Amino acid sequence: MFTVTRRAPAWALIALFPPLISAQAAGPGTLPPEEQSIKNAEGAQSAAHSGQAVGSPHPVQLDAQHRPITAGGFVQTGPVVFEDVSEKAGLTRWTHKMGTAAKDYIVETKGSGVALLDYDNDGWMDIYVVNGSTFKALDGKETPPHAALFHNNHDGTFTDVAAKAGVTNERWGFGVAVADYDNDGWPDLYVSNWGKNRLYHNNHDGTFTDMADKARVALDDPAGWHSGVTWGDYDGDGRLDLFVAGYLHYDRNHMPTAGAADAPNAFCTFRGEKVSCGPRGLKGEGDHLFHNNGDGTFTDVSEKAGVADKPGYYGLGAVFVDINNDGKPDLLVGNDSTPNYLYLNKGDGTFEDVSYASGFALNEAGRETASMGIAVGDYQNTGMLDVFDTTFSDDYKPLYHNEGDANLTDISYHVGLGEITVPFLSWGDAFFDYDNDGWKDLMMSDGHVYPQADKYAWGTTWAQRPMLFHNIDGKKFENVPAVAGSGLADVIAGRGMAVGDLFNDGKIDAVINVIDAHPVLLRNVNSDKSHWIELKLVGGDKSSHDAVGATVVLTASGIKQRGDVISGGSYLSSNDLRVHFGLGNAAAVESIEVHWPSGKVEHFTVPGVDRIITLTEGSGK
Repeated sequence: MFTVTRRAPAWALIALFPPLISAQAAGPGTLPPEEQSIKNAEGAQSAAHSGQAVGSPHPVQLDAQHRPITAGGFVQTGPVVFEDVSEKAGLTRWTHKMGTAAKDYIVETKGSGVALLDYDNDGWMDIYVVNGSTFKALDGKETPPHAALFHNNHDGTFTDVAAKAGVTNERWGFGVAVADYDNDGWPDLYVSNWGKNRLYHNNHDGTFTDMADKARVALDDPAGWHSGVTWGDYDGDGRLDLFVAGYLHYDRNHMPTAGAADAPNAFCTFRGEKVSCGPRGLKGEGDHLFHNNGDGTFTDVSEKAGVADKPGYYGLGAVFVDINNDGKPDLLVGNDSTPNYLYLNKGDGTFEDVSYASGFALNEAGRETASMGIAVGDYQNTGMLDVFDTTFSDDYKPLYHNEGDANLTDISYHVGLGEITVPFLSWGDAFFDYDNDGWKDLMMSDGHVYPQADKYAWGTTWAQRPMLFHNIDGKKFENVPAVAGSGLADVIAGRGMAVGDLFNDGKIDAVINVIDAHPVLLRNVNSDKSHWIELKLVGGDKSSHDAVGATVVLTASGIKQRGDVISGGSYLSSNDLRVHFGLGNAAAVESIEVHWPSGKVEHFTVPGVDRIITLTEGSGK
């Protein structure tokens, strides 16, 4: 595979003294977040950044028309990377709904995720979009909003078949992840909700059946607010296990509001203005790891495995991925306004919490961040997965460079991802090669949680444009200008985002779930003529059928690239499971090495490039 050299980052010293860095750092004996000293409503910033602060230490970024850069900064000419084809594709007939426009409660602000999956095995990616709900719907006073399952018609259009397929959810939905949990060759869906969750089993005939109760993964608690979902075979038995992050234990009958006697002012203000309360001051919901028993049922092993989140942090993003290249899936959890988790898989059914020692718990300044989404990818082509974390506005977005042995160093300001990201409140994120030049680029969806952002001169906005950064040979990232009228100039309240090749043309597209609006489909129309290849992996008897957890090392023109099969990640979303590689000018692939979840390593040859190829475990050399 790749040679990994260990380089101890500065975090190796910082990790020894977490209490000196953050008053909120959680270790044995620390108070849960709702009992800690009063801090800001969101983002865990110092007083100069948010909460009761009336300003920001960062200069306001305005464009030539004096608009906040989050809703402006467009250029009239330049390369167009994405075209918004939402209407042409048929996605605008469906609308997301979450609470009221006033967003008086935090549960109305977070939005929902999106998943790409080939639910009918016809070779084309379909789109599942999670919906929220309203209090009137919960009370039976109006029809609940329904999720959408957009079937790919192979002609650039999609048809919502959610009702026919039986996946409308009709609960207050947040996250989704795709996996073939019973190894029958058909992708299934897990949907996380405020309240009872769903496990949609694929019936092979275009319909699904909710098996959450029978499988014992429903987490049936009306106050339980569940968020990020990820699948991975943590114990190597060939069956995918399930991790569900918890955000808040949010009791419908005790929802604090700004100005109420039971809601401390600092938990319900931003820049001195009243906003929805939380997450600070509210009780966190624990995390859950479910072991797949192989008979359609699961067992909650959270405590035994050491990933139960005893401090009650506010979990959002979650992803199983091998961060230290030992062949076992590790677990990353992005926590809002509390330290992040990095659990290393010990190979005995348990995990070691190395959150501080790794450098992932806090950012470069030693602060916990309002983590939303997690993107993982080898942006330098070194064979090690780096981690990008989306966060709140008034804060930059950390890029954790993998130094080896799970040592992560925040280098955002060193690679061009620092100050430029500060005004944006970012959610979904992904590493992918949009121009097929052989280097993974970076994209994120954006949008504020406070509608008041449009009322006050905060230098940010409720609706925001997505951001795309071009990878320059693994050395730095350059912002791709938003050309007026193009997809990057869409000013939307973005939340979850999933990426994949929706048109089977070798170009990676993006779908963004927009709160209280229709989803946005950004088709990749970049003018490059570079070569590419996509690999659909099929696992053998000792791997999961969809090969989640597999790692592919591809060599072309002497350059090695790494791609991983990942379920979950981003913000409450799940990407195309096929592994995509941009090849630049390379007209041939020199070698493909697959590290299967079973531990088997095989080498494959392919007949050419610019195509989608299926690789099956056991058929290589």
